[in-house]
Amino acid sequence: MDLYAFPPLAAIFDAAYAGLMALTSLLEPLAGSAAAAASVILLTLLVRAALIPAGIAQAKAEQARSRLAPRLKALQQRHKRDRERLQRETMKLYADEKTSPLAGCLPMLAQAPVIAIVYTLFLHTSIAGHANALLTEQLLGVPLGASLVGVVATGAAAPATLAVFAGVIVVIVVVAEITRRAFRPPVDAGPDASPLAGAGMARVAGALQFTTAVFAMFVPLAAALYLATTVAWTPVQRVVLRRIHPLAPA
Repeated sequence: MDLYAFPPLAAIFDAAYAGLMALTSLLEPLAGSAAAAASVILLTLLVRAALIPAGIAQAKAEQARSRLAPRLKALQQRHKRDRERLQRETMKLYADEKTSPLAGCLPMLAQAPVIAIVYTLFLHTSIAGHANALLTEQLLGVPLGASLVGVVATGAAAPATLAVFAGVIVVIVVVAEITRRAFRPPVDAGPDASPLAGAGMARVAGALQFTTAVFAMFVPLAAALYLATTVAWTPVQRVVLRRIHPLAPA
């Protein structure tokens, strides 16, 4: 059974296809042959703009965590030999302060369906039973449905094609490094430090910043453009919101 032919999913993909085609037609006088790529970028900006309230919640959560950091450290020292008690007291502290250690994950989770839809639209030759015209769209001669891994595996990796993919991936990597350096979490190297605040976890968090670049190598170019745009949006939004909701002094 073709999961994408399931009526509710087919209707969602068909609506998304129609919307993206309409946006492409609207941008064509300005963007020419790159109109479809421009429509993906504009779609990303619209999605991120719609998620600004979730970004505000994320900024407030970061502010709350920084404010609670001394009390969390005190709990860790007081209950360092009783992990269950430490967990209960930590969750109680978050509940009393009306926040959560997981608060702020919504922007990332909310975008997952959008990325999945873009991925599907530039992967399948037909959408809801009709031909997928998006697969004929290109960016600088590279089909938006092509992936870096795919073109390399099939031997179609011309220098111009590699240059387009390299440009997108370099944007993701550079912005990820800037974001990592600008928003590096404080590292507590003390003997009573929480494992979540140690140097090892900081290195893991830094490495996770670059998984988007690896993912972008496997998805269609259109989805890679979406990822690059949302990665570029993130630090700008965080800088603005952190000015509005500054962290507590260390």
